[in-house]
Amino acid sequence: MRIGLIVPSSNTVMEPDFHRHFAAPAIVSTTRIFLETVTRDAEQRMLEDELPKAIQLIGTTAPDVVVFGCTSAGALGDLGHDHRIAAMIEKATGARAVTVLGAVIEDLRRIAPRRVAVFTPYLDDLTACIASSLAEAGYSPIKFAGMGIKSNLEIGKVQPSEIIRFVEANIEDSDPDCLFLSCTNWRAIEAIEPLRDRLGIPILTSNHCAIEAVQKLKAAARTSA
Repeated sequence: MRIGLIVPSSNTVMEPDFHRHFAAPAIVSTTRIFLETVTRDAEQRMLEDELPKAIQLIGTTAPDVVVFGCTSAGALGDLGHDHRIAAMIEKATGARAVTVLGAVIEDLRRIAPRRVAVFTPYLDDLTACIASSLAEAGYSPIKFAGMGIKSNLEIGKVQPSEIIRFVEANIEDSDPDCLFLSCTNWRAIEAIEPLRDRLGIPILTSNHCAIEAVQKLKAAARTSA
């Protein structure tokens, strides 16, 4: 399978996560879209100014699937906004498109939790956007909190142990039955197992959900071949 990633230029986490999970003969190719600060305005400019060209560039790798690797940018509007990003990718490349937000919602539907808690590295505005998107999908978070980090490069430097401490400090009295750790540039995959061991509930992360979505497409392609 040929996998295309479209990630913000300052993202230092998603590529390593994908390369760890997809070994040869799978091919992972990446195109970057300019982003330094994780704010609504910066992400809107990224989508308008950078995404069309990035889709054109990743299309030259002849991908089987293209992943739009920014959770919060997919959540800037209603769910139709995220669907339109996927449709634009599929129309231009002829490949299947995976958005991180769509992959997360697919996993939530599989788990069917009743009490979801959401944690992010974002400012409050974007954290609320994620919560709103999940609510529109039928999973209104009982708790959501962000670290308040504006620099995407700094988000990538947050250690998994810091993520775990942040979750544990903000989860009190909420009693969730599922956690979602949002952001493709957060080292949240490395926090899954420790948090699951401590809390005994499913832990979803942006990158792990996207990886699972690609793995399902890969398995489906193998079955139909």
